[in-house]
This record gives sequence, C-alpha cells and structure tokens, in this order.
Amino acid sequence: MATIAQNVKIIDDPPLVKTLLTDKRASLLWLILRVWLGYKWIDAALHKVDNPAWTQTGEALKGFWSGIVVIPEAGRPPIAFDWYRSFIQILLDTQSYTWFAKLVAYGELLIGIALIIGAFTGVAAFLGALMNWNFMMAGTASTNPMLFVVALGLVMAWKVSGYIGADFFLLPRIGTPWMVKDAEEGDAKKTKSASPES
Repeated sequence: MATIAQNVKIIDDPPLVKTLLTDKRASLLWLILRVWLGYKWIDAALHKVDNPAWTQTGEALKGFWSGIVVIPEAGRPPIAFDWYRSFIQILLDTQSYTWFAKLVAYGELLIGIALIIGAFTGVAAFLGALMNWNFMMAGTASTNPMLFVVALGLVMAWKVSGYIGADFFLLPRIGTPWMVKDAEEGDAKKTKSASPES
C-alpha cells in the first residue's frame, strides 16, 4: 500500500500558551489558582450543607428557582433565554429541587475538596465550570464569571494543574482513555512489523 504525502502545515501553539498548559513549571501558578478556587467552592458549600433548606427539604433551591423564572412586567427577566427558563420551570414542576439541592450542596463541597488536593483536577474544574455556567444562565453573575474563567484554565491545563497534588500519583496509575488506545495501536504496529510478509 502506498502512502501519499500531502503538504500539511502544522500550526504550533504560542510558546506562552504551551508553557502555561503543558510545562510542569507552570504547576505552581495552577496550584495557587486551584487552591483558591477550591476554597471558594468549599466556602459556598459550607453555607449549604449545614442548612436543612438545602440538604433536607430543598426549599432554598425552590425559592431561588421560583424567583428566577418570573418574567417581570417592566425590565428584563433574570433568565435571558426562554429555553433555560422552561428547563428550570420543568425542574420546579417536577419538584426536582428536593434532590437537586443536595446535589448542589454536596457537589460544591466535593469539587472544592478535589481541587484543593489536586485529584482529577480537570474533571473537578469542568464540573465546577458547569455549575458556574448554570448560575450565570440563571442570571446570578456575582463571582461566577471569574470562577468560570479560572476553572476553564484548570481544565485546559489539566496535565499540569494537578501536578503538585494527588494527580501526580493518580494520572500515571489510572492513565487516560487515549493512552490505552495508543498502547494498543503500538502493539498492533509491532505485531504487524514482526509478521512475515506474504
């Protein structure tokens, strides 16, 4: 089988981006941001996990959702997108706040812990960014945009953002799904090259 070579131009990342996202020396910067973000999540969670309105009845979340779905007669509604308002209304109608409030409270706590110890940093930061995005979609900006940006940075720098942390031990042991694929492809290439040609 013949291989046809084409002129392919590879666009390399700028050196600063490459350093920030893949260089182990940048892990100190990510450690500071990671611990700060983790502290913010734990602080937010501690106000909820001790509150029965969050962890038992879900009334706190019900009150929040009830307030944001209302379309005022004058001015702009808290939720800018109708599809998201409909989504929240469905959650209200099905009384999902009873279990969703627990998910929010304990989810925030687990995200904060994972970020501080640096365990599965990319996944924890992604879940935190997803929560920030939902808060922003609900019309509550507060500190969410800043937390969202830091979380996205941690997601993009997942290879080094947890290097000073538990990921130093976890990622090499557990690996990643594409590492297994690469290993299988390598084994297949070795087998093919070792077999005699017919």
